Amino acid sequence: MAVYVTSDAHGHVRALDAVLAQVSPSDDDTVFVLGDMVDRGPDPLGVIRLVRSLPNAHVLLGNHEMMMLEAVAGLDHESMEMWALNGGFTTLEGISKLEVSEVEELVGWVEGLPLYAIVSVGERDFVLVHAGLNPEKAAGRYDGTLASLDALLRAQTIEDLVWIRGEFWGQPTGLIDRFGHGPQVIAGHTPTVLLNRFAYQPCEPFVDEEGRGKIVELGATWDTGGVPDRVNIDCSAAAGPGQGCVGILRLDDGARFYAAIEPGE
Repeated sequence: MAVYVTSDAHGHVRALDAVLAQVSPSDDDTVFVLGDMVDRGPDPLGVIRLVRSLPNAHVLLGNHEMMMLEAVAGLDHESMEMWALNGGFTTLEGISKLEVSEVEELVGWVEGLPLYAIVSVGERDFVLVHAGLNPEKAAGRYDGTLASLDALLRAQTIEDLVWIRGEFWGQPTGLIDRFGHGPQVIAGHTPTVLLNRFAYQPCEPFVDEEGRGKIVELGATWDTGGVPDRVNIDCSAAAGPGQGCVGILRLDDGARFYAAIEPGE
């Protein structure tokens, strides 16, 4: 009964399938997908189909799914242009091949995706979110209970949860105390090959020995009892071959699994 987390496959279904094969989630396991399944890579709808085929998957909304909704549902020039500038062409190509009823079903499913999840594994609580949270809006709201953690997240805006970068990765969350107690925030959105632009207190290199994105922990200090308060799991699939991977983190023991983006995909 393991809990796995992945994010930001960005249309690279082959790599997502390969890394899922490494962990082989059973019907008793849970897989959280923190958004950005679509855009940039060659088969965004293939990623969605794969994710939806998993026996116990929980999917969150990412900023690329939000842009897709705004473009497809709104059909206005500004939304379409924004989506196109952010790699929406591959997703639009796939959608254009669907029947109207299939498009409506897809849009309805994406519209229903939540913005965050709270999960307890062992003795640790985890906040799962696409981009992060605004620590200033979190300050003083967490009292150690799950109810206060949920209230803290509901106080965030949708822009915080699906778009935030520097304000989140560049400072402590304030959620883990000096004894190491408190929730760890797991997020994607910011490719780890670019994380050095924003990061406060990284615990490890931003890339692996071959220069590819990897899962990165941040924020382990004296004030957190040496426990990282943030983990970035966007392994830079959007960067493509050479730098990109799709990664999976197992929350039970911190194990990490990767599949590189290969040339031509």
